[in-house]
Parts: sequence; structure tokens; C-alpha cells
Amino acid sequence: MNKIKFIISIIFFLFVASNILAASINKNELFKNIRCLVCQGQSIADSNSDFARTVKLVINDQIKDGKTEKEIYKFLVEKYGEWIVYNPPLNKYNFILWFFPYFILIIGGFLIYILSKKKDSA
Repeated sequence: MNKIKFIISIIFFLFVASNILAASINKNELFKNIRCLVCQGQSIADSNSDFARTVKLVINDQIKDGKTEKEIYKFLVEKYGEWIVYNPPLNKYNFILWFFPYFILIIGGFLIYILSKKKDSA
């Protein structure tokens, strides 16, 4: 009977430890993907500004409340705008920003092809 209790307690300990580790990894990823609005080019993970500390506290509170990453990102985007997220989601407002480089690359390749064809025929 003691062996069963011991095995159950080990399984419970491993389960709790893995959940704590998973939460801390998600928290670090969140911190690295949120831009500090006070510091230029820094995430809140790298910044020591008051804003970064406040946002870290807000994220910690939301994690304690059981919110998912998507819900936390949605909350921050609604409050501060899409600029706060380093990797904003694709939507109808930023569609052109995501696909403009590929469009230019295709147009440039097509122009190079046409110019090389004209040069070969001349």
C-alpha cells in the first residue's frame, strides 16, 4: 500500500512540476514577444522600464487567472494596439504588409526575366 502511495505522490509531483515549468516557458515567450512601448526595439523581457514591469505584472495576473496565450495577446492588442506584439496576426488590415515583399520579389523577378529576354533577342 505504501508503494502505491509513493508512486502516486511521485506522479503528482511530476505533473505539478511539469505544469509549473510549462507556465514559466510560456511566460518567458510572452515577455519576449511583447514590445516595450517606452524603449525602442526592446521586448518587455529585456526592458527595465516602469511600463515593462507593469505589463509583466498584468501578464502574471492573467496567467494566474487561467487565461491562455491567445487571450493575453488579445487583451494587450485591444489595450495598446497591434504594435505591442512583435509577431502580429495576419488580418485584413495588415495583409499588404505581410505579402508586399513577396509581391515585389515576384515583380522584380518578372522584370529581370523580361529585360534579359529583350537583351538576348537584340
